[in-house]
Order: sequence, then structure tokens, then C-alpha cells
Amino acid sequence: MCAALLDRGFGQRIDQVIDAAVEEQRVVGGVILIAQRGDMLYRRAFGLADREQGKPMAEDAIFRLSSVTKQIVAAAALALVEAGRIALDDPVTKFIPEFRPKLPDGEAPVITARQLLTHTAGLAYGFAQPAGNAYERACVSDGLDQPGLSMADNLARIASVPLSYRPGTRWGYSVAMDVLGEVMARAAGASLPDLIDRLIAQPLGMRDSAFGVRNERRLAIPYADGPAGPVRMGEHHLVPFGDGVISFAPGRTFDPASFPSGGTGMNGTAGDVLKILEALRQGGGPVVTPETACTMTADAIAGIETTRPGWGWGLGFAVLRDAAAALTPQAVGSWRWGGVYGHSWFVDPSADLTVVALTNTAIAGMTGAFPDAVRDAIYGV
Repeated sequence: MCAALLDRGFGQRIDQVIDAAVEEQRVVGGVILIAQRGDMLYRRAFGLADREQGKPMAEDAIFRLSSVTKQIVAAAALALVEAGRIALDDPVTKFIPEFRPKLPDGEAPVITARQLLTHTAGLAYGFAQPAGNAYERACVSDGLDQPGLSMADNLARIASVPLSYRPGTRWGYSVAMDVLGEVMARAAGASLPDLIDRLIAQPLGMRDSAFGVRNERRLAIPYADGPAGPVRMGEHHLVPFGDGVISFAPGRTFDPASFPSGGTGMNGTAGDVLKILEALRQGGGPVVTPETACTMTADAIAGIETTRPGWGWGLGFAVLRDAAAALTPQAVGSWRWGGVYGHSWFVDPSADLTVVALTNTAIAGMTGAFPDAVRDAIYGV
């Protein structure tokens, strides 16, 4: 049975959260959209798209999506599975024979498409490790920096680093979706940007979703957390995150020679993100079948723990296992993710609820006080 509609006061609570975040200069600007049972219950553009120019945020602002790219690419990968171009248990070497990363003992184990989708492939992200890690030494790009770097060069760099664990035995957030993007391109004989446009963007009317920027005038300026409040990102901007550092190069999105990162490389609007999430929540059409959508949004790594208490992983994003462990009011079976440029989203299927919150402020818009307060305001806790 579906949960009741959100109470009448939720919008006012969200407004209070937003107003406080902007007034306290924790978030520069953003867009929040909330739909329940297919109806838009809340929509607000807030703050500034360009603080220095005094340009207000607009609802159709385009953002660098960072890891919000992942669920879009994952859905396209599952569409290729349905079309018979890829099987989830196909080895990566079937499509990229030169990609053979090894374990520390020199063995080159099989890595499958399924393991790439579930982040159980033994790969990693450089930003999630302390400074001086092997990915950093090999100059592996996390898909957010190094404008002009080719896919071939980055794949070679990834493969040169020993695997963190035997594929299929652990979970580790990683560059796996970048590798999967190249698998998809080779399997289909088309570029990843063309595949996303054909399989996802066009069928769903996601007009601004692309690896390039279709209207630069609507592109929000990116900002990063700073000691005295958000600072405008420079050409190459480093942001501390956990034990590591995230390397941003905002200009990457304008360089057509940059490899299309299946994990972090797309741009789009909050409205576009809502469309793909709502499509999956309502059964996948016209992108994938209901059976595939169900598989995609279910926990696919039972018995394997992630680094986020209470959360498992589906075929493209986190799936809630234990609400108490996760310290969240969301229902078990909810799915969520975000992006380091300052984004968060979640779907609570038990309430037919979809929430998209894109901001131009890294990292505050993605994790911590602001997205947690938005979530809690929605549920009234």
C-alpha cells in the first residue's frame, strides 16, 4: 500500500532549510524538485547561479552532474543488455581485450559488466584514498579533471594499478562506470554520448542531458566549500574529502577531446534528472522493461557491505537495507545517490516519492547538513 501524500507543511519546512543554507552561505544556489505519485508537489530555484554577476538561479539551470551521471549510464547499459549487445556476466575483455588489471600477486582475474555496475570489480577512486595513493601516482583521472585526456590513456593508467581486491568479493566505489562506458561503446559500435542520447535522452525528452553543454548561458557556475564560505572554482580546484582530495577541472566539459566519463561526465538539469528517476520508479518505460527496472533498483550485492552503514547497492546506485543503521527516515528499499559538484537525489518507492536537489556548491550540496535537512524536512522528522 502506498504511503500517504506529504503533509501540508513540508514545503514551508523545505523553504526554511533552503533559506537558512543560503543566508548562512553554505550553499550558493540550486534547484529542488519533489514529485509524488507523478505529481509535482514542490519546485524551487534558489540562490545564485553566478554569485559574482548576481545572476539568480533558474529552474532550467544546467549543472555539471558528476556522479548523477551514473544512474543515466546504468540505465543505458541495461537497455543494451535487453537488446542483446551485452550480458551482465560478460567479461570486460570481450569488449576491451587490452584492459587486464592485476591483483598484487600478478594474477589478472575476470571482471564482468555486472561487477562494474555494482562497484565490486576491484577498482577504486583516487579521491577516496589518502594523498599519494597508487591512482594518484598513475595519474588516473576520476573523470572530473585532466581536460583532453583520452579514454585509451585513462584505461591504461587504471589497468596499471593493482586491483584493490578480487572482483566480486567486496564493494568499492570506483571508476568502474568509466570502464563500463567504454564497454558499452565498443559493444554497440557507437560513442557513449550517442548511446545516451539515443537510449535515454531522446526517449525521455531530457533535452539538456549531454556530455557537452548545449546552452552555456544556462550553465551554473561551480563553487567549492571554503573556510569562510563557498569559493568560485578555479581552472584546477582541489577540495578535501574524507581522507583524500577531489580534483576538479570545470573546463573539462568544454573540451571535446576529454573522454566521456560514464561515472561523472554528463551535464543536465534537475528536470532531466527527475525524468529518468521517475521513469525507473514507474517501471522503466520507455527506457527498459519493468523487470529490468525492478532488478536495477533492488539490492544486488547481498552479503557484501558497503562503506555506508545500512546501504547496499543496486545496478547503478545505493539501495537502503536498514533505515536505523543508515539514520534515515526513508523506507527500506529506497534508492539514492548524488554528485560531488553538489547534488543529491532519492526515490522512496513505498511513498511513490522522487526528490532531486542539484546545487552549484561542492561538497555541501551533496552530503552533510544541507541534504540531510532537506530529507528530514520532507518527512517531517
